Amino acid sequence: MGSKVLSLCQRRIQADWQTHFGKTLLLLETFVDPSRFHGTVYRAANWHCVGQTQGYRRTHDGYSANEQAPKLVFVRPLQVDAQALLACPLLDSRYHPQSPNMMLTAEQMTSLPDFFTGITDPRRAQGRIHSLPTVLAIAAAGVLCGMRGYKAIAGWANDLSPKARERFRCRRQKGGGYRVPSEFVIRDLLVRVDPVEFDTALQKWNALFGQEDQSLAIDGKTMRNAIDEQGQQTHIMSVVGHESAQCYTQKKSVPSQ
Repeated sequence: MGSKVLSLCQRRIQADWQTHFGKTLLLLETFVDPSRFHGTVYRAANWHCVGQTQGYRRTHDGYSANEQAPKLVFVRPLQVDAQALLACPLLDSRYHPQSPNMMLTAEQMTSLPDFFTGITDPRRAQGRIHSLPTVLAIAAAGVLCGMRGYKAIAGWANDLSPKARERFRCRRQKGGGYRVPSEFVIRDLLVRVDPVEFDTALQKWNALFGQEDQSLAIDGKTMRNAIDEQGQQTHIMSVVGHESAQCYTQKKSVPSQ
């Protein structure tokens, strides 16, 4: 009976997901408390136990300090290639967000590095190959064009045409052509750059080129394992435009007690 119920729910949620979101569902996930259950019904229905959660519990301050109740994680792939699609660094076009990604114009590419010239470079002068404005401009442009994650941004940069690389002011190589920053360079700089300076620069670019929004949404999220100078978990408030789906600004705040 349990397997039959899970099978009916699986077929229903696949159909509902396609109806509401227009996309094929790839994977189902659920959690089981091992202190009370063993997940026998899920195992019988060909669900796979992939491990345990770390056991941290959500609180009004973010997450609990100690592990309390780890849960078993069960997944049920709905397609043969579900794992490959979910692990791919570049999201398949079928699963892109409904809101269209930006297509940067030549003017936007050329001007984007100018917005980052005033940001402090955290790197040592020795060994720098790519300028800070170029790396940040490519990272920002990659995200604007739909890339998510360092590997996806680096892959997008490698696919840039010679003319686009020139517009981003990439380093010219002796043998001809322009060299784009690697995934390591992009990650290293984004992790170390001053987030306030970076956010301010992006706000200036958005004010000049961003799509106008009729309304804004404000939401917050506590960042797990991100501790600020006072020893508290970092809470980020974001302002996002309804029409453009672009983030206008983000600000660190302390969750209310």
